[in-house]
Amino acid sequence: MKPVWAPNNFCGLGFRALAFLLAFAGPSTAQTRPELVATDRLRVCADPGDLPFSNKAKEGFENKIAEILADELKLPLHYYWQPQGPGFVRLTLGTGLCDLIMGYAVGADIVDHTNAYYASTYVLVTKKGGPLDGIDRLEDPRLKDHKLGVVAGTPPSDHFLRLGLAAGAKSYPLVVDRRYLSPAEDALEDVQTGVTDGAVLWGPIGGYFAKKAKMPLTVTPLREDTRPLFSFRIAFGIRHNEPEWKHRLNAAIRKRQDDIAAVLTSYGVPLTPIDSVPAEAPARKSPDGAE
Repeated sequence: MKPVWAPNNFCGLGFRALAFLLAFAGPSTAQTRPELVATDRLRVCADPGDLPFSNKAKEGFENKIAEILADELKLPLHYYWQPQGPGFVRLTLGTGLCDLIMGYAVGADIVDHTNAYYASTYVLVTKKGGPLDGIDRLEDPRLKDHKLGVVAGTPPSDHFLRLGLAAGAKSYPLVVDRRYLSPAEDALEDVQTGVTDGAVLWGPIGGYFAKKAKMPLTVTPLREDTRPLFSFRIAFGIRHNEPEWKHRLNAAIRKRQDDIAAVLTSYGVPLTPIDSVPAEAPARKSPDGAE
């Protein structure tokens, strides 16, 4: 799953989602509501068609991490499949049909979250050996004369406006059904065919699809000191006021951190030291705008 604001769709916080927050976040409920977590299996909320994060064939890196987690908890793994979109949290955690969401940005407080199990950042993907190779800031003046691709509504799009890069940019949609459309793959195809000179994408998405490209591409992590920042801590999303469940998940993350990192590296995810990323709430709910 995208770093939920999963690697992937924008959802407004509607009335029913707000009602869910009020129902589960108040201090009084913490004293009276029992934990809803299943004890006989690990119930994971996941998107059925959202590579590199997850799919029904269980080919995504979040699928592999869920398998590590299930192994550590000594529980059989069960998925509740739900396409990301409006109401995703309400229809998954909110219904009690599953107990955690993979890949949730720390600070996106519609849910509670565990400790982070990785951090990543936005990247600039360019042709290997091209004139933009190695540029790691959007403020770099060399970008002024080049056409870049960016996904609308993501943190870099704000900086495109601030830096005067938006007018010459090509924009790709944020709100799509990933079972049928893949803006990131479209953006990288445009880089390869020369329609654009580079694409700015969320790191796990850019790194994964760049590895699958028809020609060598360079994936350069971007730095940004002006908000919205480009780096995010990624955790498991859980319901509020489930402290025992949170403790178990945090213990599993600590014990299996090396295994998790190996999976992420194998999928081309550009990793950032977790401690280097601010822990406070992000300017948006997650790297790609989703609920």
